[in-house]
Amino acid sequence: MTRPLPRTNFHSSKLIRCLTELRIVDSVEPESVFAEKLGLWVHFADAITLSAVHNESTAKLPIMSPQSQATLSAAFEIEFDRIQTELTNSIMASCSSRTGKSPIRLPIPVLELPLDLAAAYAPYRWFYDAHQRDMESRVVPLRINVRNALKKVSPALKKLADLDAALEGILRERENKLLSKIPVLLNKHFDQLFKAYQQNHVDNGQTDNPAAWVQLNGWLAQFCRDMQTLLLSELELRLQPTIGLIEALGHNNHNA
Repeated sequence: MTRPLPRTNFHSSKLIRCLTELRIVDSVEPESVFAEKLGLWVHFADAITLSAVHNESTAKLPIMSPQSQATLSAAFEIEFDRIQTELTNSIMASCSSRTGKSPIRLPIPVLELPLDLAAAYAPYRWFYDAHQRDMESRVVPLRINVRNALKKVSPALKKLADLDAALEGILRERENKLLSKIPVLLNKHFDQLFKAYQQNHVDNGQTDNPAAWVQLNGWLAQFCRDMQTLLLSELELRLQPTIGLIEALGHNNHNA
């Protein structure tokens, strides 16, 4: 796999670090606090579901031959790399230039004063939402395909796939709600950058020139770079469960 992802979790992910560094969320909580909150997401009924999956007997399932496992693992590594590359390129192309090949186009900036911040940010909210939908439509089917394939490899991998499906069902709604908040938090960053840029001009006795907003050091150019960083970090987070399943398949083959 040409673009392996570092092992992480939602608490310590690059996405959370980026949000913290941009000062649009509070500092990351200690892992013990995060673990306690995560425990609240898993209700009693969910715990029963997980326990049932974990205790389910898989002894009678056949084991795929090492050669077939190797072929399957290689195929999924190629597919993973293709999807990761395409989504990464789409984000980078769309955030850097309107002439890129990405069908999601960066909004045409409003370069005028006075600036209505709410109206000016609205197209960027749509832009981020569109990339989230694109990631969802590509990453979720890949995860499901890998999971379904693992069920046919060995008893141990079937149990892993079943646990992954159960956890996804339990955490999916909460995770989607959290990810949907990112464009809202990004709006806060948009406002902060503009106000800081204006204040800097007032402090230095300079006249603001809207045309400079999109120049290299302009506040709007900085916003677009930050938005790209968040999108790439979110993509990394969304891919983590799938890369874990593929790694489990490869490890199982080496031990076969």
